[in-house]
Amino acid sequence: MDKPTATTVFESLSSGIRLDVFRLLVRMGTEGLVAGEIATTLAVPPTNLSFHLKALAQAGLVTAEQEGRYQRYRANLPLMLDLIAYLTEECCAGHPEQCVSLRKESRCRSDVLPPVGAANPEEGCK
Repeated sequence: MDKPTATTVFESLSSGIRLDVFRLLVRMGTEGLVAGEIATTLAVPPTNLSFHLKALAQAGLVTAEQEGRYQRYRANLPLMLDLIAYLTEECCAGHPEQCVSLRKESRCRSDVLPPVGAANPEEGCK
């Protein structure tokens, strides 16, 4: 990931509604949701939601697939993982094993954090 892409993603997520939509779609995984389900779940008017879904799609954070009369939206999970890698790849000057003590201070569950001392923590994040 490059800086302009990261900036675009962060700008898209700077709206509370868009952040809620993206987190909901992340939670739904590959199943995704149709726009009406998103609107109902988050209590967002459909016209307002359309605006936010368009912004998320333009940033590449969500994809839309036509299903009959509906659009099914899914979070772009590889992009999210690329962003996480972009943010953390320089941790402790590229030596994340030096940051082991900081992991205890994080509110993240240890099973969602990258392994410490991995040969190449960015492997697969091109």
